[in-house]
Amino acid sequence: MGAFLNIDAGELPDEPDELYALAGMLNVACGGHAGDPRSIQHVLERAAPDTRISAHLSYPDRKNFGRATVKLPPDELASSLRQQLALLDAATHTLQHIKLHGALYHDAARDPSLASLVVQVAREKARRWTFIGPKAGALREAVEREGWGYLVEGFADRRYAPDGNLVPRSQPDALILDPQLAAQQAVQLVQEQHVDTVCVHSDTPRAVEIARAVSKVLKQH
Repeated sequence: MGAFLNIDAGELPDEPDELYALAGMLNVACGGHAGDPRSIQHVLERAAPDTRISAHLSYPDRKNFGRATVKLPPDELASSLRQQLALLDAATHTLQHIKLHGALYHDAARDPSLASLVVQVAREKARRWTFIGPKAGALREAVEREGWGYLVEGFADRRYAPDGNLVPRSQPDALILDPQLAAQQAVQLVQEQHVDTVCVHSDTPRAVEIARAVSKVLKQH
């Protein structure tokens, strides 16, 4: 299978259903930065039958939408991640994919102890997981030590700095809002960075238009 579109979902009350139809994978918020049983059920009912579902785990931080590092005792963070995973798992019963969200996504790639904590929580479910994350870092290493799958992700709607890192959201040019530019970046990520999947955020302005354009070029390539 070629690279596919993944979309973060269940984060906003007014997400267009078309987003769910365009995605090859939906990363469903399950109570950390957003999401609750009702929003989870809403997404699952509107997802296509062949769309893969991923648990979008986050720091428990709705105030900052999970985009700020939260210093928690390891057992407290593990408990929150465990509850998030269980909430979505109870609604799907076939959950096999995990993608971290926001600050936790980046922190786990840098911090081996945090990556190990995430993997330990997933291990409790006793199944073969596939994680979605950045090309390199502590999380990928921890996941691959378990013998689990790992899908390398790139972002169509975020700008990259020359060093390969994402431009911080605090900067005015952090987002790509032109659907065609986003589609061009998606192709570059697949061809040059060899990513397995390309993300579009549901809260990005013009998300549906961007997702349409990205989905089209990924299918062509």
